[in-house]
Amino acid sequence: MHSLTQEELRAVFVNAAPDELSRIDMPLKAMTTDWYHLDFLAWRDPEFRGRGYLVAEVDGQPTGIVVRAADSSSRARSGMCNLCHTMQPGNQVSLFTARKAGDAGKQGDSVGTYICVDLSCHDNVRLAAPLAPSEIRASVDMRIDGTRRRTEAFVARVLEEAA
Repeated sequence: MHSLTQEELRAVFVNAAPDELSRIDMPLKAMTTDWYHLDFLAWRDPEFRGRGYLVAEVDGQPTGIVVRAADSSSRARSGMCNLCHTMQPGNQVSLFTARKAGDAGKQGDSVGTYICVDLSCHDNVRLAAPLAPSEIRASVDMRIDGTRRRTEAFVARVLEEAA
């Protein structure tokens, strides 16, 4: 990813209302990390329970979306994140929804997918050992590339019909 300042990062969110943009709490890691090695940037908002942020490059442009985690607790023994394809205990994967960009979002349209609760997919795919005993892992490079592609596709789904 290309390096972004705090102001540039705040400006890339496509599904955030103006008042939401002013309340986005930028993570320290965004200011101290080597952006070149990031496939995407994701973090949970420490002030607003259930809210998170995801920034990925879609068609070469940084694009951010605001996501919200479902409030329900899962009774499942395990679950798989749809971004990083990592098996997690059931309470470590949650349905996240994102309001669509543009008029579709204003009318209440949204998209959703199951994601690691702490939005740590970027780090999870880089672990050498599987997180679950029955999990079969592909090469690290394949996991990283797949996670990046699936994350970009999820962000692109938020943009659909926004033009």
